[in-house]
Amino acid sequence: MWIRKLRIERVTPTGEIHPCPIGWIDNFAMRNFTNDAIFDDTLPVGDGLLEAGTRIPLDRLRDSMQDWFRRKGYLAADETLRVEELPVPTPGSRSDH
Repeated sequence: MWIRKLRIERVTPTGEIHPCPIGWIDNFAMRNFTNDAIFDDTLPVGDGLLEAGTRIPLDRLRDSMQDWFRRKGYLAADETLRVEELPVPTPGSRSDH
């Protein structure tokens, strides 16, 4: 079950922030499906969005994704990757405001 919602963003040297395309995230998730069991509990759901299980350490995920994106040519050497957990709405809260 993927209970954590993560935002995956590319940060340029000038501080511009862009959601990583789902294709990049999916490419990483499929590669790690067979090569690193820690990332099996991930599900790309949209541009800049990834759902994940509780056992995935965010710093390791960020470092591994950043390395993979650079090797694929998606991320320039002077760009960084930001991975952050989104707050989980509490029951009865409204997220449509």
